[in-house]
Amino acid sequence: MIRAVFIQKNGTLCGLRISGHAGYADAGQDIVCAAVSSAVQYATILISEVFREPDSEQEDHGTITVMLTHPEKGQASGVLDGLHQHLQFLSEDYPGTIQIQISDH
Repeated sequence: MIRAVFIQKNGTLCGLRISGHAGYADAGQDIVCAAVSSAVQYATILISEVFREPDSEQEDHGTITVMLTHPEKGQASGVLDGLHQHLQFLSEDYPGTIQIQISDH
């Protein structure tokens, strides 16, 4: 199962930690993993390259962590909101593949 933990501070999303495998199909054939991976890559590109919002991104043993430096400024938090909604829709379409949680920072 993919585990996505969205981190919020004062009600504003400021980060994401995501890991795991959806288990919908074998590795390399899993459309849920592909959809989640693509969505996370797109979100990080929007944040860093399009909106030029400062953030930190790291990958460690299959866990991707993205933290916004200034979530109260700009549009980057909105990108995380959109990603959160997208993952919720995917989890509804493919039950048992994605677990989503919101955690206070």
